[in-house]
Amino acid sequence: MIFRQLFDPETSTYTYLIADESTKEAVLVDSVLEQVERDYKLIQELGLILDCCLETHVHADHITGTDKLRQLTGCLGVVPEHSTVACADVRIKAGNSLGVGKVNIKAIATPGHTSCHMAYLVNKDRVLTGDALFIRGCGRTDFQNGDAGTLYDSVTQNLFTLPPETLVYPAHDYRGHTVSTIGEEKQFNPRFAGRNRSEFIELMNNLDLPNPKKIMEAVPANELCGRVAA
Repeated sequence: MIFRQLFDPETSTYTYLIADESTKEAVLVDSVLEQVERDYKLIQELGLILDCCLETHVHADHITGTDKLRQLTGCLGVVPEHSTVACADVRIKAGNSLGVGKVNIKAIATPGHTSCHMAYLVNKDRVLTGDALFIRGCGRTDFQNGDAGTLYDSVTQNLFTLPPETLVYPAHDYRGHTVSTIGEEKQFNPRFAGRNRSEFIELMNNLDLPNPKKIMEAVPANELCGRVAA
């Protein structure tokens, strides 16, 4: 398996390129519009065939590169089911898998940050957690139909039940971390460790965070697969 973690410094977003070394089939998870040229160049250099752009959710902090990459490669746009993305080619359901050659990518329902959010378990040894679980943190729950109690349930019931050695690759990091494990996050993540559900809800409901800088442009554009209105 080819597995590359790519970073957008403006929005602290991680994009993941996953491919089968034999078939050269590839998927790009949580692409960023401003980084499409970088990602496309890497795909070409590695001789890969981009099957699809896969989203963990409808992002509020950056515009996806899906529409541009579809034009460049003919790939499919894949989003979690029930997402408000009419232009998506495929809607993936919880428990379903994408096959990229011999690489298996299984969707795990993790709503709470937004109402339609998926994490993706890759070959059973690493999980792309999107904004549901960060390294020593988690995504906010105060817009896009987010719900703190739902996020607590998603993380504790659907992610923390994975084997402790499972690698954790989030959609963002703001402190320089690149990877963790489920075991580490259960023990050291201050949002969850030692907190019950009601304590987590109280914490999340009192974060008082400013809106993401790009929310007014990012959400409408991402509902159009990253197509920016002229």
